[in-house]
This record gives sequence, structure tokens and C-alpha cells, in this order.
Amino acid sequence: MNEKIEAKLKLLPESPGVYVMLNKEQTVIYVGKAKVLKNRVRQYFHSNKKPEKVEAMVANIDDFYYIITTSEIDALSLENNLIKKYKPRYNILLKDDKTYPYIKVNLKEPFPTFSVTRKIKRDGARYFGPFMGGVSASETLQIINTAFMTRSCAIKIEPEKPKKECLNYHIKKCLSPCSGRCSVQEYRERVEGAIDFLAGNDDVVESILKEKMLKFSELEEFEIALTYRDRLKMLEKIKLKRITALNKFVDMDVLAVTTNGVYSSASLLFIRGGRMQGGKNFALDDASETDSERLIGFISQYYTQNTEVPNEILISNDLDDNRLIDEFFKVNFDKTVTVAHPERGVKRQLVDMARKNAEDYLEKEIDKIRHKDDMTRAACEKLRRVLNLKRYPRRMECFDISHISGVDKVGSMVVFIDGEPDKTSYRRFKIKTVEGNNDFACLKEVLKRRLDKLGTDEEENFPMPDLIIIDGGKGQLSSVKEVVDTYKSVKADLISLAEREEEIFTVFSNEPVVLPRRDYVLKMLQRIRDEAHRFAITYHKSTHQKTNLTSIFKEIEGIGEKKRKALLNAFGSIENIKRASQEELAKVEGIGMVRAKKIKEFFDGYEG
Repeated sequence: MNEKIEAKLKLLPESPGVYVMLNKEQTVIYVGKAKVLKNRVRQYFHSNKKPEKVEAMVANIDDFYYIITTSEIDALSLENNLIKKYKPRYNILLKDDKTYPYIKVNLKEPFPTFSVTRKIKRDGARYFGPFMGGVSASETLQIINTAFMTRSCAIKIEPEKPKKECLNYHIKKCLSPCSGRCSVQEYRERVEGAIDFLAGNDDVVESILKEKMLKFSELEEFEIALTYRDRLKMLEKIKLKRITALNKFVDMDVLAVTTNGVYSSASLLFIRGGRMQGGKNFALDDASETDSERLIGFISQYYTQNTEVPNEILISNDLDDNRLIDEFFKVNFDKTVTVAHPERGVKRQLVDMARKNAEDYLEKEIDKIRHKDDMTRAACEKLRRVLNLKRYPRRMECFDISHISGVDKVGSMVVFIDGEPDKTSYRRFKIKTVEGNNDFACLKEVLKRRLDKLGTDEEENFPMPDLIIIDGGKGQLSSVKEVVDTYKSVKADLISLAEREEEIFTVFSNEPVVLPRRDYVLKMLQRIRDEAHRFAITYHKSTHQKTNLTSIFKEIEGIGEKKRKALLNAFGSIENIKRASQEELAKVEGIGMVRAKKIKEFFDGYEG
């Protein structure tokens, strides 16, 4: 412990707040909250018994600062915000690349539709899910549309302008509210029935599907009858997930954590409508000292990431303070959530199941977790040594350019933090000042526009990079260095990676650094380079398609910017617009049959 820290420890207040630990490079490595700052922060430096991970973190602390808050719930909120901002090495950082689907319905609409989504928004709509473990959200949606005849389209319904019934109405799959065939009240009853089913009541749906299957079978409409049979099979799969000892309308999450002192893991099981939906496992590379800290950190992060909040959460350990989590849900979601550590019964069995999943995941995945560390942080440390960088390359930014013969030029910036993608920080640039095919000039423009953010209000979203990586050789690197050198405040190192021979160029030597093909450092640089390339190409394709669409529709009389956008929003691409029927085109707002006919005739003779 250095003198600076020793002096600060004596001045700590007896107030709630957040403390921020810094290493020698003044990089934030840990953010924590405390009911009493004085007691909590001193523990790190005066306590003899600490988990191995905490010991490693404390060994890296060179300084710290704190922020006093009015309450512990304010400290929890501030802690969350600072973790998102700094992404500290020793905090729980939940990265779940796999997002599961939900079924969404907005009951504020007079004729709401049920749709599948992977993003939960605080928009007043109701969300059901997540769907996993062999139960398909799209097939569940088909059951709803089949059993309750709710509409599956997003056509704007205007009672004063009724539309013609579509095929779904004629095959008894929709009540056709768009044509005025049903009232708001009649449709609402069907919606309530579908919600009842999603909440756990399978019986009504089963009887409806069986009745319809038999009816169409008797009418010798065997193809339609088979559809209902397939829906019944999916319903049977859903019913098998029922936990018989639970109320069928119960929604709860079951959370367990475990640790071996260095690495930790969490397992989260989902129960919706009394059914076991499935679960997720997480590797937690954090410096929490207790399971209570780990659980609170996980809960406060996980449920603020576009996630459905259940009515009840079962946890594997008692919390030091249940009131803090109760207040967290009340303040952030205006919702009362029961958080409990059950001692007996079926709920205890569920917690034990989650704990076994967490322990099994940690035991079996530990080699993968260590390998990941080799591929990320350890690779960053080695990169610093191999290239003699000025500082540890925690924030790496890689830039690339994409175009076709100088047309629709775009640039990409991807960001890796501690060797891992930070997709929320990716940025795209449409080239504004460069004429013709000139990658060097395009790179210069992109770098200048990016570095211009430093020292402005936007710097929070564009913080100072530790390492700038260019896709290219010595020429691209020299070109970009001219731009970087004009910014005296920029301390970042600058390198380029030439794709053909995978040579690394630096500004200190004309000779490239060549690493073995299997070296983790090279693999990490390849990952960020390839990601920048992918991101640039994706943006270029999108831009090029929109440019093509604009130029194509200029040739069709009566189709301006507004109608072009409406068509693109409705069909997604030129190819889909080409394939659409006249009737489908006519349904797009502002098009109608006359313009639809012109569009159809144009594309029937289009050679592009």
C-alpha cells in the first residue's frame, strides 16, 4: 500500500457512496458501492483473508477516489452507470451474445398484433418469454393466430377505409378487423384469450385446436387439419415443461452463483406461466468477496439490460440487505419483485437445480475461460511487450474503408476492450470529402472526424484510444500518422496490419513485425481487423442498396422519397419489392392500386 492510498484511507467518510479503484496508468479497474465508505474501502487494504481474485485486484491498485451519495440505492445506481461507462476489469461484466425471442403485444392498440421480438423496450407493451429449450416463439405465435384468429399483419387499420379481406380470413385464420368484419370488443376477447394462454392456461387452446382439427378432417380439408395437428404437437411440448407443484400462472427467475476463488459463474433458470422455459449460464470474472455481493451485482446489471422482470426471483444465498434489491426494482421498474432464498419445498429444489448448473458450468468451462483470458487480456499484455507500446492497449480502435470503384464510400470503426469486442462503441462513417477511389484520403477523413470528438461534449462516447489499428500496410499507416500527429493530446500508439502476409507495421520502424500464425496476439489483431472489415462491408451494402433504390425509383412516375421509404420499410429490399404482387404493393401506405401497377410494370421490364 503506497503513501497516497494510506493518507486517503484516513479521510474516508462514514457515508454511503461509490469507490473507484485505479491502476498505475489511472485506468479504472474496479467500481464498488458501500453503505459506509470508510468501512468498505479499508477492508481491501487491512483485511488479511481475501479471495485470490480480490488479492490480484488489490495488488494492482495505485489510487482510488470516491463519490458520496444520499443513499445506498443511489450508490447502486451510480455503480451500475460507472461499470457501463468504464467496463472495469474486475467487475461483473455480463456479455450474453445469444438473445432469446419474446412474444410482444401492445394492448394500447385497438386491434393489437402478437409479434416475435428479441428486444424488450419500456414502451407499455406486454412481453412473454424468453422462448428456449425446444419451444419456438414463432410456432407459439402460430398457435395463437390459429386458435384465436388474431391478425398476423401490421397493416394500418382505418375503420373509415375498410380493406378487402385477405386469404387468412377465408381460411379462418383471422377475424379480418381491417375489413370491418369484427368489432373492437370481439377482437379484444380473442386477445385476452391469447394472453391467458401465454400466461399458462393451455386447456382452452387445446380444446379449440382439437375441435378445429376434427371439423376440417370431417370436411375432408386434410391439409388444414394437419396444420392443427402440428399445432397440437407443439402445444404438447409446451405442456411437458409444466412444473406440476407450481401454480400455472407463476412467473419467476431462479438464480444461483458459485466460485472457486478465481473464477465464478451464475446460472439463471426461467419459469413462465408455471413452465420451465430453460436457462442461461454466465462466466463471471469478478472480484466480489461474497456470494451476496455477486448476486446483487448480477441482479442490478442483468435486469437493466432490456430484460423482462418477473414477479419473483429465487436466489441461492441470503443477501446482506434484501431492502436494497427491493428498492432497486421499485425505483427502476416501479414494480414490487419478491426476492427470496427458499429453505424447502419445490422452490428450494429449483434453486438447487440452478446451483448444480452453475457448478457444472464452472467445472466444465474453466479451461475455456482460461483460454479466453489467453486470447484477450493476456494477448493485450503480450502485444504491449512485443511492439513496445507506450501503454497497455485496453481500448483498441480499428478502422477500415469499403466501396465499389470509389462509389458509396464508407468507413468503419470497431472497438475492442481488453481484447473483446465492445459493439456498443462501434461507429460508421459516410465519406463526405473524398472524390473517386482513394483509400488513403478516406482513412484520413475518418480518423480526423473521429479524433475531432476528443475534448468535446462527445468525448464520453469517443474516449481516448490506447491503440489505433489500420487495415493496410506501411503506406496506409504513414498516411494516417500525418493526421494523428496534428493532435498533440493524442497519446495512442498507431499500427497497421497488412492482410496478405499478416505483417504488423509500426511508426518506429520500416521493418514489419512478423508473428507466428498461431500466436494469440496475431489472432487477436486478426479478429479486430476482420471485424472492422465486416462492419464496413455491411454498412457499404446497406448504403449502396439505398442509393440504388433511390435512383431506380426516380424512373417511376409518382414515387418520391416518402413513398420510396414506405416501400423499403415494408419489404426490406429491392428484391422483395420486385417479387411482391400488385395487391401486396398496393397495401403499402400511400401506394394504392394505380401506383402499384406502375411499380409492377416497371420491374417486370427492369434489367438491373
